Amino acid sequence: MASQELPGGSYRVADLELSRVGYGAMQLAGPGVFGPPKDHDTAVAVLRAAVDLGIRHIDTADFYGPHVTNELIREALAPYPDDLHIVTKVGARRDEQGGWPHARTPAELRSQVHDNLQHLGLDVLDVVNLRVGGVEAPEPGSLAEQFEALAELQQQGLIRHLGVSTVTAEQIAEAQSIAPVVCVQNYYNVAHRVDDELVDSLNAQGIAYVPYFPLGGFSPLQSVALQAVAARLDTTAMSVALAWLLRRSPNVLLIPGTSSVAHLRENLAVAALELPHDAIAELDAIGR
Repeated sequence: MASQELPGGSYRVADLELSRVGYGAMQLAGPGVFGPPKDHDTAVAVLRAAVDLGIRHIDTADFYGPHVTNELIREALAPYPDDLHIVTKVGARRDEQGGWPHARTPAELRSQVHDNLQHLGLDVLDVVNLRVGGVEAPEPGSLAEQFEALAELQQQGLIRHLGVSTVTAEQIAEAQSIAPVVCVQNYYNVAHRVDDELVDSLNAQGIAYVPYFPLGGFSPLQSVALQAVAARLDTTAMSVALAWLLRRSPNVLLIPGTSSVAHLRENLAVAALELPHDAIAELDAIGR
């Protein structure tokens, strides 16, 4: 690891040391996560600033763009620092209507892994997450065939570690019966608390939990409550929501995205944002 202090500390995922405050690259692509960024040079600058500021965990997918974010990461950061870990995901594609349909046959998954390797300029991927459900919620069904296909690629040396995304506890258990699972990426935030028990169960197992959409799905009343806490602490609602997640459990890793260096610094500052007990109580009540 670099001697630089990692934002929010670190969490060990198998043999990988990840900064708990990471960076999600999805917003680097164009509008609707299609095409090139609005400002190519700024996108490259954001990625370089993220690493310079201590981030050692970048989340991406080759279907962002498609290919755009991975190619930007390669341009900005290759040759990669030894302690920088890139986590990608497979199991979806983009259609012309802007949807995210499944692409989960074994052949499609193998192709996506090779696409990620090519566009990132890597010989092996640190972590590959299998996306199983939709955008916001898991879908019922077995993931065995898909996870077995990725486990075969892991055995071939193309993937170091495997994770799952948008899944139920039952699907995680099924995946674990095939190969070790090092991380779970699900929809979760201070208002959307369906995974509360799962977060704690994974923490007990030493498995990282990576929430996405930290501000999505708030009702107007919930938004007012969050804004009230933020105003009292003289910060933003996003910063409060991220700080709550960071303190929810030691296995929670953040991947907020941005296309602005200034906003990147603001996201990193949540590692030092103290939430008083009364604020935590108010925030906890939002999700009840």
